[in-house]
Formats: sequence, C-alpha cells, structure tokens
Amino acid sequence: MRALVVNLVIDSEEFQRLYSGSVKDVSAIAVDGRRVQFPGNILRQFVTREGVRGRFMIRFDAENRFESIQRL
Repeated sequence: MRALVVNLVIDSEEFQRLYSGSVKDVSAIAVDGRRVQFPGNILRQFVTREGVRGRFMIRFDAENRFESIQRL
C-alpha cells in the first residue's frame, strides 16, 4: 500500500464546488513534493464551517486506487 501526506486548506466556498459535483477531484502537492490527485468526496467527513484544513495521510493500493484517509 502506498501513502502520501498532504496539507490541505480548502475554504468552504471551494469545497461547495466539490460537494455539488462541478469539481470532482482535488489536486495537491504532497509533503515530499509529489503531485497527487484524488476524489474530493473522500474529504466530506472532515468538512467544517471553514472548509477542510489539516494534514492528512491518504493511502492508495498498488493500482493507485484510494484506500483510506486519516487526519494526522
């Protein structure tokens, strides 16, 4: 299993575009410098009034499919 750590700051207005479906994926730079793209809907459990903020570990399987996410 592969894992990446990303720091995210997505304000509530931006996340609303993910939630409504007009934007489907989030693109971010991992702390090791790699660019990662993942489905925005995996962040729903972390949404607050301010949006999504924090450091997250995202795990992918050998075929680069999403497995899990956790806040660090």
